[in-house]
Amino acid sequence: MKKVLILGGTTEARLLAGRLAARGDLDIVLSLAGRTAEPAEQPVPVRRGGFGGAEGLASHLRDQHIDLLIDATHPYAAQISRNAEAAARLSGVPAFALRRTAWEPVAGDRWHLVADAKEAVAVLGNEPRRVFLALGRQEIGPFAKAPQHSYVIRSVDPIEPPLNVPDAEYILARGPFAEADERRLLAERRINTIVAKNSGGSATYGKIAAARELGIDMILFRRPDVPDMPSVETVAEAVTMVDHLTASATRKRGV
Repeated sequence: MKKVLILGGTTEARLLAGRLAARGDLDIVLSLAGRTAEPAEQPVPVRRGGFGGAEGLASHLRDQHIDLLIDATHPYAAQISRNAEAAARLSGVPAFALRRTAWEPVAGDRWHLVADAKEAVAVLGNEPRRVFLALGRQEIGPFAKAPQHSYVIRSVDPIEPPLNVPDAEYILARGPFAEADERRLLAERRINTIVAKNSGGSATYGKIAAARELGIDMILFRRPDVPDMPSVETVAEAVTMVDHLTASATRKRGV
């Protein structure tokens, strides 16, 4: 069987792994970076932790006789994507990316795009706001420099140590989040500003739609640049790409 390594951590990676594994004609391993303390249950064997950069990943691909590499990491895991592209070149292993399409503003959205959390803090300004932070724990720290705001912080893992501000509420939750539930949360907490990443996809779009309806300001991190490599946008397209690349590899080897 062809061996496929999926770099994951997203809903799409889990769904793709499950669809491919259910066929029974591929040996699938899903790799997680290990940043989430309690990741969602996965349908295939899981490898956790880094590889040691592009060179380390290239060595792993060669040592494990991987036939195909799929980068299905989060849109903001840019360094991992760069390592994947470089490792594929170094090892000669075929590779492609499964990348969600970014959200685009529509009429009624009140978006302000920023580079990172530090810039988001500057955009919040000095006037006290009620802020919903829908970010990973790695991005929360800079908001301690703006203690005048009240924060509601939602994350998959606990924020440790807690944000050093006088008014912060913590919510532990994993998406998907329905629009009606997001609208209720934002209204009950009297949120007037949301800070989030432009993650794309449907699982967390509810807060975008709810903010539009409630007239709430959105501060969104811009998407980072990613390497130029073959890519698809949906799990179905990824399955087709897997079939194409594994069949091409077989023909090249004369099997």
